[in-house]
Formats: sequence, structure tokens, C-alpha cells
Amino acid sequence: MTFQGWLLIAAFAGILLLLAKPMGQWLFALYEGRRTPLHRVLGPVETGFYRLSGIDPTEEQGWRRYAVHMLIFNAALALFTYAILRLQGVLPLNPLGYDGTSADLAFNTAISFTANTNWQSYGGESTMSNLSQMLGLTIHNFLSAATGIALAFALFRGFARREMKTIGNFWADMTRVTLYLLLPLCAVLAIFYIASGVPQTLAGSVDVTTLEGVKQTLALGPVASQEAIKMLGTNGGGFFNANSAHPFENPTALTNVVQMLSIFAIGTGLTWTFGKAVGNPRQGWAILAAMMALFLAGAAITYWQEAAGNPVLHNLGVAGGNMEGKEVRFGIAQSALFAVVTTAASCGAVNAMHDSFTALGGMIPLFNMQLGEVVIGGVGAGIYGFLLFAILAIFVAGLMVGRTPEYVGKKIEAREVKLAVLAIAMLPLVILGFTAIASVTGAGLAGPLNKGPHGFSEILYAFTSATANNGSAFAGLSANTPFYNGMLGVAMWIGRFFIIVPMLAIAGGLAAKNYTPATAGSFPTTGPLWTALLVGIVLIVGGLTFLPSLALGPIADHLAMTSGQLF
Repeated sequence: MTFQGWLLIAAFAGILLLLAKPMGQWLFALYEGRRTPLHRVLGPVETGFYRLSGIDPTEEQGWRRYAVHMLIFNAALALFTYAILRLQGVLPLNPLGYDGTSADLAFNTAISFTANTNWQSYGGESTMSNLSQMLGLTIHNFLSAATGIALAFALFRGFARREMKTIGNFWADMTRVTLYLLLPLCAVLAIFYIASGVPQTLAGSVDVTTLEGVKQTLALGPVASQEAIKMLGTNGGGFFNANSAHPFENPTALTNVVQMLSIFAIGTGLTWTFGKAVGNPRQGWAILAAMMALFLAGAAITYWQEAAGNPVLHNLGVAGGNMEGKEVRFGIAQSALFAVVTTAASCGAVNAMHDSFTALGGMIPLFNMQLGEVVIGGVGAGIYGFLLFAILAIFVAGLMVGRTPEYVGKKIEAREVKLAVLAIAMLPLVILGFTAIASVTGAGLAGPLNKGPHGFSEILYAFTSATANNGSAFAGLSANTPFYNGMLGVAMWIGRFFIIVPMLAIAGGLAAKNYTPATAGSFPTTGPLWTALLVGIVLIVGGLTFLPSLALGPIADHLAMTSGQLF
């Protein structure tokens, strides 16, 4: 461990806190449907979309209608991408002449990008044409991210509105977020990446001669534009198989820091937006404080473990930190921080191989996902997932003070608690259930490249990543098989939409309630006690649920390594 490493983590956290309010203010303008400086240029485009589609953006929707429109839209997008991937061989912009993908891979990939997971059972530069990358995949990077933010807006309205039956208009929310937030920011980021050396071309490859005089063919493509939304929208799907460890995706230490900030920028801003929406910015700061406490604890443990190095190598007399699977241009500190950022959010991009982390260093990214991707989390998904935990926390607080709990002026009753538990329970049920199936079937056991606890961790990590809509992998699992493509695809769909629908039902129920003013008996939800309770509930629900699986995987792996055993 070095002073520079700890300084990097502290500086990163400080910059995030500085970004929270300005990003939140911009998001709040979109939440309210107010004009922004970009409306002068993009306003006619927005109006044109509404006219072409016959949508009235002022028409409000109840939670059921909002949910149905969202589900139909995402199902149509998944079918569209499936068709493109299957027909890739006969479609244009395919300079390297790739054939269409198999049915099971197309199924997995279409669901993966629709669900904002971006799990990749393929190598991008050796499987996907430029058309598939741009039209089949990158379009989801924008629209799945916009969907998450729109859903967060819907839940905010549930808390903020009084005695109303509507929570907004899905199509209007989607359009505003895409036009006035994602597209402008991605244009700026893409230009920055191009200036930093990231390719942006329709050429399929270029032939070069190495310093040793060897001829080599390098894959190219429209990388910078995909890289921008990949990070900003917490998507994570790489143009290249090596993802953000590839120098064409992440060439310098500066681009690495910008990518990490991009992953968290919108998520931190949404916490401020929530506080402003409910009329008390301190509510948003309290949520952000809880998120940052969990994030910093995870970053500290991961950096500590990776800097300490592999105990097996230490027993052999080889000292130093764990640089296996890491890029020299990033080093241990940036690699450890990136791993925590990408798994705390539902991004899944990687600049190092998580399979090569130490046992406990790799456990923190795994645990981040098992908490439900609520430590900052994905764009929109992080804040609405965290608010589900807030409902459980205020319910527990209500039991302690002996009265019906209230949160930001709304009574939290049995219906809200049951729906929150239903949504949160989806994650452990699918992760543990599907991992168990894969661990006892021949097709499942054929996937991991390692045996023993580490092999189990590879299976557990895959289903955790898929269900939590993260998309990162331990890189030690052969997942491009009908078994894993099918099982992981189902896990991704459940992990995304079986949580969204109960959440929207909560939003609809809260919007119909009247405001309940705080009294002397109300539990305070803005101070250190509330922040500590939030952190405790997240850790207890996540930690106790997954402790048995962690004991069988990373913890057992750590004990084996410290005793000198290799698997």
C-alpha cells in the first residue's frame, strides 16, 4: 500500500461529492420537465419524436400503464437485437465478414443489453460486426440507461406527490433523459476519448508491423462512441474482449479516472435529485452518505488485499503486491478502485481480471453485487434499489418506536413493506438457486476452469453478476454454451424486471397517499443515526443472505491460499 494509492481513493471520493449537486440539479430539471439551455437546439427534435409517434408528453400514466409501456418497449428492443445478431452475416457494415451468432448466444446477448447487464459470452472484436455493435448493442446502452433513470423519476414522484393516481409519462421521461442528458454528455466524452487515442472508425482492422518486425492485424471500429455511453450509462459491455483493460478502450491513467467518474456521476446526482424532489435535500445527502460509507469500506479492503499480495507467493519467498491480471499502466490502486466502482455500480466494465484478484480482494466486488447494486448503483437502478432498503429500514425503525413508520412524509404500511421484500428477495432466490443448479449438473460443472472453492466462486460470480445486472465476470468460466447462455439470460431478465414492477407498484401506492407531517415521535431520516441504520440494513440483508455462499467460495479460497494450497 502507498500514500499515493490512498490519496487516489480519497481524491476520487471528493470529486464525486463535488459532482453530486450540479449533476443532481440538471437531473431535477429533467424530472420536472423544465426547459434547459439545450432545449433551444434539441427542443424541435423532442417535439418531432412526439409527433411521429403520436405521443402526448403531458398525458400522465398510472403505475400499471407506466409498467406495461416500459415492458413492451424493452421486449421489442430485445427482439430487435436478437434479429440483428442472428442476421448479422447478411447485413451491411460487416467488414470482417462475421456470420450471425448462434441462437443461444443471440438470446443471451439481446437480454443482456436490454437489461443493462452487458454480460458478454463472446469476444467483441472476433464476433460482432460494426452494425451489430452500433445498432444492436450501443442503442441499448442509451435506452436501458434512460429506462433506469425514468424509473427512478417515477419512484421519486411516488414519494413527492399527494393523493394522485399517476407517476409521470414513460415516453416523455425516456425522451428527455436521452436527448438532454445522455447524448450531450456522451458527445463530449467521445471527443475526449478520441483525443486520448481511442479509435472511432468504420474500418474493421488495420495491419501493422511490430517493433520485432512481426506483421499483426489490429481490430478497429467505432470504439469511442460506444465507450462513452458504456461508462456513463453503467452498461459495461466492451467493444473488445479485454474491455477497459484494452489500450484502445482505456489507453491512459487519465482515461481510467474519467471512466470511473463517469460510472458514478449520474448515480450520485440522483441522490440529490431525490432530496430536492421530496422537498428536503438533506434526505438525498443522507442516502449518499450511506452509499459512500459502503463504497469506501469496500475500496479500502480491496486495495489492502491486492497491495498485500498473494500469500501463496509470499510463502515461496516472492514479495510484493498482486499484479497478476493487472495492467502496468494502471497499477494496483487504480485496478482495485476500478473493480469496486464497477461492481458497486451495475457497470461491469473491467480494467483488470477479477479472477486474478486475491480471494478476499475478489470477494468485495462479488459482495457489492450481492447487496443488490445499491452502493451508488446503476443509473436509476441504484437509487430506486436503495430506496427499497430505506423502506425496510424505516419499517424496522417504526417497530422500535412503536408507531406506523413514515418516510419523507409518506406512511409506510404493510403493502409497501411486502412489495419491497418481494423485490429484494428476487436477488438471493435467483442467485443461490441458479448457482445450486449449475453446481450439481454436468453442463454447469463443465464451465469453471478451476476446481474447488475458486471454481465454485466462478459459478457464483457469474449468476451474481447476471442477476444483479452487472455483467462483469471472473474470466474463469466458459459461459458460451447453451446451458449458461440460457440460464444467465433468464437470470438477467428476472434481476431487472421482477424488481422494477414491485417498485413501480410502490410508487403508485405512495403517490395516492396524502402527506403526513413529521411529529416529535417521528424517526429522523436525515442524521447519522439514519445513515447508520441504512448501512446496517443493507449489510444485514445482503450479508446474512449470502454468507453461506461466500464461505464456500472466496472465504474458503482465502483459507486454502493462506495455508499454501493451490486449486
